[in-house]
Amino acid sequence: MNKNSTRIIRDVLFWIIIIFIILYTLFPFYWAIVSSLTPASQLFSTPVRYFPENPTIRSYVSVFNNPMFLRSLVNSAFVAITTVLIALAIGSFGAYALGRLQFRGRTLVMYTILSMTMFPAIAILGSLFTMVRSLGIYNTPWALILTYTTFTLPFTIWVLTNFFKSLPLELEQAAYVDGATTWQTFWMILLPLTAPGLVTTGLLAFINAWNEFLYALTFTVNERARTVPVAIAMFTGAQQFEIPWADIMAAAVVVTIPIVILVLIFQQRLVEGLTAGAVKG
Repeated sequence: MNKNSTRIIRDVLFWIIIIFIILYTLFPFYWAIVSSLTPASQLFSTPVRYFPENPTIRSYVSVFNNPMFLRSLVNSAFVAITTVLIALAIGSFGAYALGRLQFRGRTLVMYTILSMTMFPAIAILGSLFTMVRSLGIYNTPWALILTYTTFTLPFTIWVLTNFFKSLPLELEQAAYVDGATTWQTFWMILLPLTAPGLVTTGLLAFINAWNEFLYALTFTVNERARTVPVAIAMFTGAQQFEIPWADIMAAAVVVTIPIVILVLIFQQRLVEGLTAGAVKG
């Protein structure tokens, strides 16, 4: 077997793997779209149809006419955006201190922060529930914001610390020589250079807060603070115990679209943030 044949076989195998990964990852979303456009009476008909024969947007109309779902969209947006802003604000200050300042016990603090991400969510559910009730924020968006920030901050600080560490020391020294204060150096010079890290951690924090279900189900009891994942789980049909699968699929598509749009908008920054530090020099 010559080199050309070997290269052709290798390229063919490579593209087969790529196509398989694409189909494997995109098919669930495609099937959700197909199911949302299929009349409810045809969802479970045989044989399986991979394209809707009589597409309809009735499920989307039903979803957007559901006041509970619309309120949950607003709640999810408020909770996710507020969580991201708080996590980035506190995390950037903490990361700057850990990444640029020299003090005893810095490594211990770093690994302590990292260890906070090792606890499964269910393990501290009871203690968080007690804290939320004692603070008087049960069944409010602030209960979820407090909880999500608790889990988001360690990851945010850890990632941003590496960004601050990688910035050249000469930038800071030049700013001080020009008369800049520590705050001006941080806000006007160092923080803008960590934009890829801010986008990466912010987007991941947003996705986590947007999709989280366990705490949203535990800390909310009605549409006053209920978020999208819980609202979708509460969908019921015309009769008791009837599951409107078409409406659920339509709601899932609607909920996924904002995340897809955000990823497309910040794609370049996201790639920079995920690959930062992979190559030195």
